[in-house]
Amino acid sequence: MIAAVCSLAPAYAQNIKVIVADASYVMGDSDTLAGAEENALLRAKRKAVEEAGVYIEASSTDVETHAGSATLHLNQLSVRTITAAVTETDILEKRRALDGDRPSFYVKIRATVHLDMLAEAVKRLTSDEQLAAHHRQLQTENSQLKTQLESLREQLQASGPRREPASALKTRRAAIDLGQAAIKSHSLPEKIDLASRAIAADDLYPNAYVIRGQTYLRIVSLTFSNGATRGQISPYVERAIADFDRALTLDPSSTWALLGRGDAFTWQKKMREAAGDYERLLRLDPLFDVARQRLIALSTTTAKKQIAAKQWRQALSTLDKVLRADAPQSWVAQEKDAYLLRSQIYTELGELERAASDLTGVIRVDPSNAQALLRRGQLYRRLLQGRQAKDDLEQACGLGLEEACTVLQ
Repeated sequence: MIAAVCSLAPAYAQNIKVIVADASYVMGDSDTLAGAEENALLRAKRKAVEEAGVYIEASSTDVETHAGSATLHLNQLSVRTITAAVTETDILEKRRALDGDRPSFYVKIRATVHLDMLAEAVKRLTSDEQLAAHHRQLQTENSQLKTQLESLREQLQASGPRREPASALKTRRAAIDLGQAAIKSHSLPEKIDLASRAIAADDLYPNAYVIRGQTYLRIVSLTFSNGATRGQISPYVERAIADFDRALTLDPSSTWALLGRGDAFTWQKKMREAAGDYERLLRLDPLFDVARQRLIALSTTTAKKQIAAKQWRQALSTLDKVLRADAPQSWVAQEKDAYLLRSQIYTELGELERAASDLTGVIRVDPSNAQALLRRGQLYRRLLQGRQAKDDLEQACGLGLEEACTVLQ
């Protein structure tokens, strides 16, 4: 569960601070060069945020350990949310070295931090904690689930969820307690049973439907990964949609119900309906990072299909919905594929300056992206900007891209 505490010292009363910070990162076994450089940059941004007066604490399996006296834990979602407050980053110094037998990356930056945006991001991180915890738990549970599937199938094929007598479990408090028990349980059949009992206790309690719907989707993911066909998972998807529909009838602003229904529509390959739910969710809560991730992935996949069919204008419209001009700079790293696709579309449509601008955004967050450097260099040549073209092509060649070296000859 992410926990965040924001304490703005009196010395930082103004809304904007410009801070110089540096950080190092030692490359791990699973890191790429570009990924390691990006991790160093993220650490520097976090230092800038902390120096602005914000202390961030997060507990998750995604940890980062800094050399020195402090061990810092930071979930990647909170990194993207908190660094949304860093609206401008200038790289002052960047170098590579060897730490033992591993490459080490150092970066020094000047960051512009908006404290108002930071306070709003921290506020968002602390909201919807109960359902957020349940969602993450369902995404990571793997142990002992296979043995539960058969008993769960038998339970679902029975006459229906067991209802307690009308005299029992008829209060909202009882429904909330059962919902909390369902969240804590690691047994899928027990989750279904507890959520169903919560609904029996109070069928106007929307969170119980969300919890049961999320559990059905976890079953879908697990059974599909074990080789089930779409026909076999379809009943679970339909049960999930029915639960999310009911939750939204009771509470039209339930963001977790919208996220769940969007995920269920994605399993059904109803991409337009899924995108509609994610977009509606983001209108309710623009800082809901999981929904933005889903929408980016969905839009990128759809745009690839449209590009393959040479539907340039349709693909451009699809990508424009997620590549907003006012989006925080920290999200560009998550949208790199979408920016690369849009650059390709602009090139096909003859809008070369826009194509180059999208590639510039990618290179700003991924300076080692040789393909982006090559493509921008080729665009600069067509735009008769020879000096810039030569710089990009030489850098791409230096990163080992043979095609760039050939173009330079």
